[in-house]
Amino acid sequence: MKRHSSSSLSPRSIVFIGLVALAIAMGIGRFAFTPMMPLMVRDGSLDAVTGTEWATANYVGYLLGAISASWFARSPRLGLQVGLVGVAATTLAMAWGNAALPWVGMALRGSAGVFSAWVLVCASSWCLPELARRHATSLGGWIYTGVGLGIAATGVLTWLGGAQAASVLWVELGLLATVGAVQVMRRVRGQPAVAPVAGVAGAPRSAAPAVAGGNLGVVLCYSAFGFGYIIPATFLPTMARQLVSDPLVFGLTWPIFGMAAVLSVAFAAHRLHGWPRRKVWAIAQGVMAVGTLLPLLQPALWVLAASAVLVGGTFMVTTMAGLQLARERMPANPTPLLARMTTGFAAGQIAGPLLVRLVGDTRVAGLDALGVASASAGLLLAITSIWLWREGSGSASDARSS
Repeated sequence: MKRHSSSSLSPRSIVFIGLVALAIAMGIGRFAFTPMMPLMVRDGSLDAVTGTEWATANYVGYLLGAISASWFARSPRLGLQVGLVGVAATTLAMAWGNAALPWVGMALRGSAGVFSAWVLVCASSWCLPELARRHATSLGGWIYTGVGLGIAATGVLTWLGGAQAASVLWVELGLLATVGAVQVMRRVRGQPAVAPVAGVAGAPRSAAPAVAGGNLGVVLCYSAFGFGYIIPATFLPTMARQLVSDPLVFGLTWPIFGMAAVLSVAFAAHRLHGWPRRKVWAIAQGVMAVGTLLPLLQPALWVLAASAVLVGGTFMVTTMAGLQLARERMPANPTPLLARMTTGFAAGQIAGPLLVRLVGDTRVAGLDALGVASASAGLLLAITSIWLWREGSGSASDARSS
């Protein structure tokens, strides 16, 4: 059988691979549990405490996946394929997860987190250099619309199918992930395991220490992003369900979140591809701060919908800008920096629910646990947004994407 050369894939095919991979990994592997949790609680197959533990297990798994993603530095294509198979398998198996055997669901959600992190890091590490080889770096942003599409697809499926048993929905989500994984694996078969970028293949190894030194601020800002977005990304549908019990109403918050992500990333990829990455990141992080603080105003559906638009509309722009900035700063091999940023992000998103649990039933300055977490997240996002903007103003190296 004839082996395909690396040039056999067009830039659009590479974008398709990355888009579908991230839709599966993030839309299903990472975030499907957000709209599924209130439905499982409704069915009696899960209680709120166990659900929180399962969500935390996914965050911990994501952290472990980010730490271990550097295993695939020489072969991101392999990590991409392993991760996609893992997401599909663990999603299908969730149909048998329930509160009677809480360790099963915890293990599955933790494993899904590991696989999701591998796909995010490896898809970025493989697709972006491949686009650079074809002088099509401006298309890189379109890859990240996959996350919003995955979230929107999951949200619509759980919204329209909310009358079904949660176990049936898990099977449907697992089958959707399987179909997507097969499509990606068919297209990457025969492609090179790692793609050196023209003009940087001989980059000196001395560039590596920048990951730990010059990029520390970038890693910390990305960690703050993980802490900042996780409260609305975890609890928006649950907060909406506390206001109205109809799944056709409270279930809308997640499709709104996903569609806002799709439209914002599409806009950024089309209109902002020549902007400095730090500036794009700073603006998105600042808007996210506003969206995170909105639920503090009053418990109303319109407030939650506005929060979903602002946070959903910026969290993937932030992801895109941050990961593309990493690619620009470490062009020879961005995987180690991508892994460190994703590790910090994962640690930040673990800290959010832990803060909620730590505050518990105590009120701080008149705020409950969720209010304290939202206020802390909004403040941290605002501070890092300002830092990114000021640093970007004097950084020539981050001026533009090529």
